[in-house]
Amino acid sequence: MIELDNVSKSYDGEQVLEPTSLAIDAGQTAVLIGPSGCGKSTLLRILIGLIPTDSGEVRFRGEVITRDNVLEMRHSMGYVLQDGGLFPHLTISDNVTLLARYLQVMEPEQISARIEELAELTKLPREALGRFPGQVSGGQRQRVAIMRALMLDPPLLLLDEPMGALDPLVRYDLQEDLKEIFRELNKTVVLVTHDMGEANFFGEDVMLMAAGRIVQRGRIADFYQHPADEFVTRFITAQRIPQLSR
Repeated sequence: MIELDNVSKSYDGEQVLEPTSLAIDAGQTAVLIGPSGCGKSTLLRILIGLIPTDSGEVRFRGEVITRDNVLEMRHSMGYVLQDGGLFPHLTISDNVTLLARYLQVMEPEQISARIEELAELTKLPREALGRFPGQVSGGQRQRVAIMRALMLDPPLLLLDEPMGALDPLVRYDLQEDLKEIFRELNKTVVLVTHDMGEANFFGEDVMLMAAGRIVQRGRIADFYQHPADEFVTRFITAQRIPQLSR
């Protein structure tokens, strides 16, 4: 579905992503985890074409992402930020349907049917559709951001710590609902998080990053039983999670 081939990135001479190659298959949920500044969000933004690479290639469904086709490619990707990234002056409904209306790829009745479908899928109350982002809760704003990412039914979803700022109970409910959505829609998902429990909950393909490189990839159980190096041991110990099943 999406691949990195020897991709690297630096800013002002500082390497933030070492040469990295990886492939994420269709229908797979992959999780990028690591401490702040490790390069996981940089890698995600490279996948969606928000920042250019210094070297290497990004391929989406077998086609190299270039400066000429990046905007078209993004229309086949859903992207969710930690704060939702909603426009405060637009209603919830207008936020969700903005791209569909701008691209004119759906008829008005299709847009109306789609937003109703997405509200049911994400468990957003119908009465919230006419409100503004500042008039709904943080958890509801994230559900709206997910609706917007799904509006054009993209095969790939990229989520950058979408639950990082939520209260524990709200976060728990959204995690449960998101996992069900991923299962039901069979999307390819790349999720960034800093939380080991969340990584374990969402995927068996977990990539732990440190200093701009992937230091271990696999199941969380493997990280505990066969850590690749001292950093992996220290990171999982610092999480202080006695039980990772759910």
